[in-house]
Amino acid sequence: MNIVILGAGQVGATIAEHLAGENNDIVVVDHSMERLRELRDRLDIAVVCGHASYPHVLEQADIKDADLLIAVTVNDEVNMVACQIAYSLYRTPTKIARIRSSAYSNNKDKLFQNEHSPVDVIISPERLVSDYVFRLVEHPGALQVLDFADGAIRLVAVKAYHGGPLVGQELRFLRQHIPNVDTRVAAIYRRGQAIMPQGSTVIEAEDEVFFIAARKDIRAVMSELRRLEKPYKRIMIAGGGNIGLRLAHKLENKYSVKLLELSSERCISLSENLKDVIVLQGSASDKDLLLEENIEETDVFLALTNDDEANIMASLLAKRLGAKKVMTLINNPAYVDLIQGGEIDIAISPQQATVGSLLSHVRSGDMVNVHSLRRGAAEAIEVIAHGDEKSSKVVGKCIEDVDLPPGATIGAIYREDEKENQVLIAHDKTVIENGDHIIVFLVDKRYTKQVEKLFQVGFSFF
Repeated sequence: MNIVILGAGQVGATIAEHLAGENNDIVVVDHSMERLRELRDRLDIAVVCGHASYPHVLEQADIKDADLLIAVTVNDEVNMVACQIAYSLYRTPTKIARIRSSAYSNNKDKLFQNEHSPVDVIISPERLVSDYVFRLVEHPGALQVLDFADGAIRLVAVKAYHGGPLVGQELRFLRQHIPNVDTRVAAIYRRGQAIMPQGSTVIEAEDEVFFIAARKDIRAVMSELRRLEKPYKRIMIAGGGNIGLRLAHKLENKYSVKLLELSSERCISLSENLKDVIVLQGSASDKDLLLEENIEETDVFLALTNDDEANIMASLLAKRLGAKKVMTLINNPAYVDLIQGGEIDIAISPQQATVGSLLSHVRSGDMVNVHSLRRGAAEAIEVIAHGDEKSSKVVGKCIEDVDLPPGATIGAIYREDEKENQVLIAHDKTVIENGDHIIVFLVDKRYTKQVEKLFQVGFSFF
């Protein structure tokens, strides 16, 4: 697939890294030769230095032969204009744009059409990250919470703790512990190594366990693996940018929320937009301010500024001063593994959330969702099965008879029915039907192409 990526920042670079490893021909455009040189030296890609929306620059990037344009510069207007030019001059089949401003994204149904602004897919990292953090707040104790089938199914990662009812026991006893709840453990990571779970697999303390269940059953399953944490009540957010604002909007009706912002001008804007949030001007690294605002009574401290170092230092300070849990936004992938699991409970990578959203539009087959996990090493995929027993390799088969690649697990099926939609946790004898949404967990993304081929019935890229 020929792909042109506009923007070599953190998002663009992460996308290029993922797609270059999947036998795509990649050209990255950016105004910074230094960024491009670093990418070119690290990845097998072509680069073009120039303004991303200029026609002659796009021509240098071979836009005329591109199957896909991904415009992820930091400027919404540049991304939209680039998509317009790609459509008007070159009829590029698929155009994806990063749109950060809610002023545009809130009107996407009217704005982003071929006769107006021809953008096929809108990606908002800020929205994706705020939704991701919101799910973590909804499920105290979870390390990751990922949605499938419009939220009907969730994949949750938790760390198994000493004292959990299932810790030290074989997985086959899970059904006995919670007989009215159906769930499936998709993978276990022990000391960084993936274990494909069997009925005889024994869960150990400190294991990172990924399980799939219907949304309503998540808390019951978590209780088998760790001590349940009380629902959060008091939230403190550091950073009133796009992510902080979006998240505060989602939280303000359910939680007691305080938001710290350094800019006095931004504080005024935040106060006008947030009805039930206490907006405070000041630095999140100000010890006296944190103590004055009762940081020791805070259930979750969220550091969401665009400065990694400021986020890390504010989070460490908040934890030392008594915040029960801290979650930290980290743009630099090299920092994530260094800090998570110590005093910082959860490190949030916006690139991983964004890349997963993009991959579903790049892959072949009818993929609805792709979530990138374990710093891109693993993936969770929602793909729709099409065809019949003659035309499909999966339809009409029991799950135990599906020829999955190594390290792949079918965790659940979402089946749309005229009477009632069903969430079916995957078992060996479960039969796949045409139109089923299949949730696949893949511990090694190198086998993604095999999963794509398994579910293909003559589909082309879309």
